[in-house]
Amino acid sequence: MIGQDGDDEKWRIDTTDFAVAQTVEWERHAHEHAHEILWGCRGTLTAATDDGFFAVPHALALWIPAGVHHQVTAASGTRFRCTYIDSALSGPSPHATAIAMPELVQSLLERLADPPYLAPTPRTHAENLVTSLLEPVEVASVDLRMPRDVRTKAVAERILANPADDQSIEDWGYAVGSSARNLSRLFVADTGLSFAQWRTRARMRRAVELLAADHSVTSVAARVGYASPSAFVQAFRRELGRTPGEYVAARPRAGDRDTRPARDIA
Repeated sequence: MIGQDGDDEKWRIDTTDFAVAQTVEWERHAHEHAHEILWGCRGTLTAATDDGFFAVPHALALWIPAGVHHQVTAASGTRFRCTYIDSALSGPSPHATAIAMPELVQSLLERLADPPYLAPTPRTHAENLVTSLLEPVEVASVDLRMPRDVRTKAVAERILANPADDQSIEDWGYAVGSSARNLSRLFVADTGLSFAQWRTRARMRRAVELLAADHSVTSVAARVGYASPSAFVQAFRRELGRTPGEYVAARPRAGDRDTRPARDIA
């Protein structure tokens, strides 16, 4: 049971709004009896799971199945919504994944959370409709699988800390005590991506975070390791299927669908 209405009927879906005044990091945890959706984000919201690192984009959402351990970080000024769904309800994926968040789903979730609360029968219909409409989407920059080998993991963590680092795989191999050939093989084995592909996705993940925080395309390009904005735009479009400008234009603006008071976290 996620929540209750005034008649003590079971709620299988409930949503809470959060507004983060200062950067907050929730320690690694799991919800054994509830799926979780992070959505409606304005600002920078990231989550780390055993499947990798995720940046929650404005137009999409992050689905975290019940029992999946995750660590969430919200930068100062971030606002987002967290929906809990009873684990007895089916979901779009057994793994953490980006999902589409059409306006109909957002409206249903808001209606389920806001008074006057729905009567039990229409509420059950609405809850079932929500879960039937959830669909995973392929967004390469959102899903970034972390390597597990101690050497590739060390390289990956340093790239995530500084995506602009342009060292070659030979340099990285020397730094972690591995040949370039072996390091390349380990990256593919651990992540399914070559070293160059993995680094590009790491850069795009950081780029999405920076764009969400209203940094300019020129600034973001330099901070994630591109010599020119045009080179960054091309790489961004290859990975996300849209330009950084199109990504920013798709973001909700201040006040859009933002009528409920959020829970403030200092």
